[in-house]
Amino acid sequence: MAITIQKAAVLGSGVMGAGIAAHLANVGIPTLLLDMVPRELSEAEKAKGITEDSPQFRNRLTIQAKERMLKQKPAPLAVKENLDLISVGNFTDDLSKLNDVDWIIEVVVERLDVKRQIFEQVEQFRKKGSIISSNTSGISIHAMAADRSDDFKEHFLGTHFFNPPRYLKLLEIIPTKDTSPEIVSFMKEFGENILGKGVVVAKDTPNFIANRIGTYGLMVTVQEMMKQGYSVGEIDSVTGPLIGRPKSATFRTLDVVGLDTFLHVARNVYDQVEGKEKEVFDVPPFLNEMVEKGWMGSKSGQGFYLKQKSKQGAEILELDPSTLEYKPRQKLKTATTEQAKQLKTTEQKVKALLYSKDRAGEMLWSIVKPVLIYSAEKAYEIADDIVAIDNAMKWGFGWEHGPFEIWDAIGVKESVKRMTDEGETVPSWIHEFVESGNNSFYQTEQGEVSFYHNGDYRRVKENKKTIHLSLLKNKGNLITKNNGASLIDMGDGVACLEFTSPNNAMGPDIIMMLHKALEEVERNYEGLVIGNQGKNFCVGANLMLILMEAQDDNFYELDMMVRQFQNTMGMVRYSKKPVVTANFGMSLGGGVEVSLPAAEMQMSSETYMGLVEVGVGLIPGGGGNKELLLRQVERLPKGAKLDLQGVVNQVFETIAMAKVSTSAQEAEKLGFLRPQDGISVNSDHLLYDAKQRVLSLAKQGYQPPKRKKIPVVGEAGYATLSLGAETMRFGGYVSEHDLKIAKKLAFVLSGGRVPEGTLVDEQYLLDLEREAFLSLAGEPKSQARMQYMLTKGKPLRN
Repeated sequence: MAITIQKAAVLGSGVMGAGIAAHLANVGIPTLLLDMVPRELSEAEKAKGITEDSPQFRNRLTIQAKERMLKQKPAPLAVKENLDLISVGNFTDDLSKLNDVDWIIEVVVERLDVKRQIFEQVEQFRKKGSIISSNTSGISIHAMAADRSDDFKEHFLGTHFFNPPRYLKLLEIIPTKDTSPEIVSFMKEFGENILGKGVVVAKDTPNFIANRIGTYGLMVTVQEMMKQGYSVGEIDSVTGPLIGRPKSATFRTLDVVGLDTFLHVARNVYDQVEGKEKEVFDVPPFLNEMVEKGWMGSKSGQGFYLKQKSKQGAEILELDPSTLEYKPRQKLKTATTEQAKQLKTTEQKVKALLYSKDRAGEMLWSIVKPVLIYSAEKAYEIADDIVAIDNAMKWGFGWEHGPFEIWDAIGVKESVKRMTDEGETVPSWIHEFVESGNNSFYQTEQGEVSFYHNGDYRRVKENKKTIHLSLLKNKGNLITKNNGASLIDMGDGVACLEFTSPNNAMGPDIIMMLHKALEEVERNYEGLVIGNQGKNFCVGANLMLILMEAQDDNFYELDMMVRQFQNTMGMVRYSKKPVVTANFGMSLGGGVEVSLPAAEMQMSSETYMGLVEVGVGLIPGGGGNKELLLRQVERLPKGAKLDLQGVVNQVFETIAMAKVSTSAQEAEKLGFLRPQDGISVNSDHLLYDAKQRVLSLAKQGYQPPKRKKIPVVGEAGYATLSLGAETMRFGGYVSEHDLKIAKKLAFVLSGGRVPEGTLVDEQYLLDLEREAFLSLAGEPKSQARMQYMLTKGKPLRN
């Protein structure tokens, strides 16, 4: 019988249990959330007349967990409606319901005896063939199932999610010697395709892969700080994006994770290893003192950093570990750090920094070197290959490159010589690797990536839905390119337009290439995907260019630029071949305007979409107003009475308030995503899914939409929208300039000075939109907003 997971149960409703339940609900899996029955009634429950037999009391922990889901930040739910997929219960009354679920996930306290007791009870009620897993972060998976039946053991494994489960990509799967290979294979595929995770198979060793390497690196950094006298702020200033790590760097990461959680993970390894390795995981006394004081990090309001108000505003202070007092934050700035910032790639930056002899270089070498050696020492003890280790660190800790990829970037031969010259013991297999003439753990030839394994190179195996545009270009699939975009052959008759401009901002280069792409596709391809694999899909138009043209009074040039943008978006809408956008991350402003006219959108589940131009003193100018209005009108059921004013009000509110979705599901609620559009839970599969949409549309004999007139609310509707904006101004909610922008937007969406119900064509609305955009671009206060956004990275209210 085929393995399926249609229902799940999560045992334990703490932070992780609730987070996993929320993630399952986000992907549409009905989930039962169970926890203990509380020991006694609270005073509040007694006052309400609740008794010990009441479900409100017996299910209190899981009910409270669901309530927290609606308040937590970052939100564990993609939309609040997903909460309805989570039902609640308790271990005493509801274990019999496990007979109806396909996957049971244990997420109770990290104690082996408690977990074994839970699994003994689970075995009495689970149906034969259901999958059981533990979310433990380090307790032996084998030991948990020691006394269970053969069927239980065959279907049991570790499934270690990283917190928060919705956002962190890594899922470590830890089979035992008894786990059925079929279950391991199924869970890997299920984790990737349904849960949207990056899955690595780990061995049953302390803390598995990511926490083993990551915690080691953090402990080394703490000890190096104490030894060499660096400050918390100095270390964080060079161990973040500069070397391809998250903005939270080292100590801000520990604050976010929680110092108590971090120390628990460190002690778990400390208790199970010996010698030099044990010394590294020995927690320095000041960390224990911090925990005793309750300085756990973000959740307690202070940790390595403390935010406090001063006369100058909010100030962030850093902890001095030697005194446990807070002081002004410091940054480490050297000639090499400044030079590294000018380099293009992270690999170049890391190499320059690690080989420099200044204070920053010496510090980084002293904390990266031991992590590389440790990764090599533990490679085959904790994983099957180096790919699993690199992926675990990228997906679990947000590193841009894993340890062996870093080693490739700095040169294995050169760095190993330096390590040995410094008296380090480098694992023998690394010496053999170098002596065999190798200097790179990974090789790329004709779009295929191979990795070093036991004296040979093996092809990296990935999910068939994973597409790498860089590898397609390496394979010779580049059709044409300019400074802002590339056109790539994806195979099977589908082309991909990849944005490559800084921040993927829409500018003349992209518009020109999009124009070329549409012509090329109409001649030679089945359809076009607009997508890329940058940090974000598109953060909007090239604001610097707009501001410069406006400040120089080049309104003729600006008008031509906006017309070209609008015309090209019209080409997207009426292309004879299907165009599908592959949206992810930030899809803002111009990024939305290039997407709305497409035949369909395929959106990553984590997409933050919005027309945000009002934040820089403008309104959408590339057709965004018209397209969003059209979408809302088209969503109305056929034959239904058209409440046109209601539709316009909704579109006005979305644009005027610069509403941005916090997920793809929310983008649908805001009207950006239609029912026929798609959502990819795994961002790595986004381009594949978009390509399949193109092929499906082509196979169905795709026809572009017919041009049609659009009903507008006219002057009466404009008066209604203006009155609402005026009311906001009188209430002090918006500034005078906000009101001016709102009225321009209202004029465009209402269709100008025409009677209510007038049918207008698209070009009429586009002309109104362009005129309003240009007039606002000429406003000094709008230019001040653009300038502020470019320099400060946040909106100005003036």
